Amino acid sequence: MLFSRKKMDPREYNPLALAYIGDTVFDLFVRTKLLEGGNRRAADLHKSAIALVRAGAQAKMAAELTDELTEEELGVLKWGRNAKVNTHPSGATIGEYHMATGLETLVGFLYLEGEDGRLCELLEKAYSIFNKE
Repeated sequence: MLFSRKKMDPREYNPLALAYIGDTVFDLFVRTKLLEGGNRRAADLHKSAIALVRAGAQAKMAAELTDELTEEELGVLKWGRNAKVNTHPSGATIGEYHMATGLETLVGFLYLEGEDGRLCELLEKAYSIFNKE
């Protein structure tokens, strides 16, 4: 566990609230992995992080992870993917943005559930999927 936190029931939150916290957890994971790669200029780290946390990259990770998910996790991903959003970034299609939101929802769900082991397992797989290229 990163820090002490009160266990919360993620089922009490809407999918976009879960995506809100999931986005931050995902970003922290990516930044930590990049630092593990060695000391680099902050600008270079930021550029690498942006490539991994953008909606298109997250959508690809989510699509390739679906076979790894439990039935409940897949349901959470779909719940987030199907959430009504009012905007999307200009650098992504609406489909990519929805899928990325699904991934962030799943990350937020597992984080609030206190499933740190499973969360780390999936984030490691997601990271390695993108870095195979």
